[in-house]
Amino acid sequence: MSSSSPKNRTHVLVFPYPAQGHMLALLDLTHQLALKHISITILVTPKNLPILTPLLDTHPTIQTLVLPFPSHPSIPVGVENVKELGNSGNYPFIHALGQLSDPIIHWFRSHPNPPVAIISDFFLGWTQHLAHHLNIIRINFYSVGTFLASVNDYCWNHMDTVRSLGAVEFHNLPRSPVFKQEHLPSVFRRYKESDPVSEFVKDSMIANTSSWGWICNSFQVLEGEYLDYLRRKIGHGRVFGVGPLSLVGPESTTRGDPSSNSSDYAMKWLDECPDGSVVYVCFGSQKPLHRKQMEALALGLEKSEVRFLWVVKTGMTGQAEEEYGSVLSGFEDRVKGRGLVVKGWVPQVSILNHKAVGGFLSHCGWNSVLESIVGGVMILGWPMEADQFVNAKLLVEDLGVAIRVCEGDETVPDSEELGRVIAECLNGYGEVKVRAKEVKEKAIEAVRNGGSSMTDLDKLVQQLRKLQLN
Repeated sequence: MSSSSPKNRTHVLVFPYPAQGHMLALLDLTHQLALKHISITILVTPKNLPILTPLLDTHPTIQTLVLPFPSHPSIPVGVENVKELGNSGNYPFIHALGQLSDPIIHWFRSHPNPPVAIISDFFLGWTQHLAHHLNIIRINFYSVGTFLASVNDYCWNHMDTVRSLGAVEFHNLPRSPVFKQEHLPSVFRRYKESDPVSEFVKDSMIANTSSWGWICNSFQVLEGEYLDYLRRKIGHGRVFGVGPLSLVGPESTTRGDPSSNSSDYAMKWLDECPDGSVVYVCFGSQKPLHRKQMEALALGLEKSEVRFLWVVKTGMTGQAEEEYGSVLSGFEDRVKGRGLVVKGWVPQVSILNHKAVGGFLSHCGWNSVLESIVGGVMILGWPMEADQFVNAKLLVEDLGVAIRVCEGDETVPDSEELGRVIAECLNGYGEVKVRAKEVKEKAIEAVRNGGSSMTDLDKLVQQLRKLQLN
């Protein structure tokens, strides 16, 4: 439990959502707030506490509020992070974490210097009601893109209209984007009317709209038109674009898995490769490929005849290992010397900044998107679920830093075509690569002193400090 914080400092409760992509970004923001002398307590459950280790080592003054993970009929005992269940675990996780409201109230009432604000992930929108009950403000943290935040907000607040359409045109959003129903955010699509868990998630998502402020892991050059849209739509200027947070977080080599030993070999292997000669392949922490997809991808990489580093996600809780994340028999022997397969965690930020990496075959999850942008690496997009179709549209059509090679979480790509595109990405697509380098420079500018993200971060801190004076 948190001990007393200095009375003269603004105290904020930070509540991350226990999924890798969500947690890392909010912890990076927490690092920045701590540097600016905000007093912080981070709420976690026991098994997620180790993820905080790099941050707590850097900032020993940060306190933790460790609460037991609530039991839930759809979550196996001992599971406390969504990466163990995948995207389908989000509904029960959101619902289960809602049971922490009373323990938080108890902690708040007994604290000698309780927080003046809650900063919580957008999957924890129910904390808006909690903040209202405690008579403090709640700030909605979007660990994903501002385009997605805009689409998500519209979907939940116009549910009947959106759900009745096969293709949805978002007339009020910049560029009036159109999405097929199956490409809308997965959490929205999973909603089932009258189901108690679904209704809790719906209420939680709609509550986000009335939060005191919004923090987005994005920056003006990347998504300025969507940041401006949200400011107009919400009716106040408390929408802060503070990304890419991976650029300003603690030392990035251990982000996400400080206990992993798999990084040295991968980095040494890259050191021996020529500049721009490697395609990096990774689909995030939540999405193992099924057997036919694994076979098609392996054959595509083999046919490409280029160097590659492939990070394989094995099956999750309840999935048969032979059906998910299983590498084709004999494949590693056939590509020995030019291909490396890694099962487990790797330092993705370091890999994408390595001079040997010339392309990134990705699911287009937002953390991967920003880390690729920071590395100046073009993306070969294979969106599958969640926010990924929205992100892919932004990357390919609006920004021109990616190409789309496949789409869908069950789609099996043609290995011949996939191999051709993988090979071509290292020697062709000059305009896409140039644009990726340009956006990288803009990202670096955004987080420098005087840059758009640092300016927004300073505005956020000023607003938080004012709360302490009221």
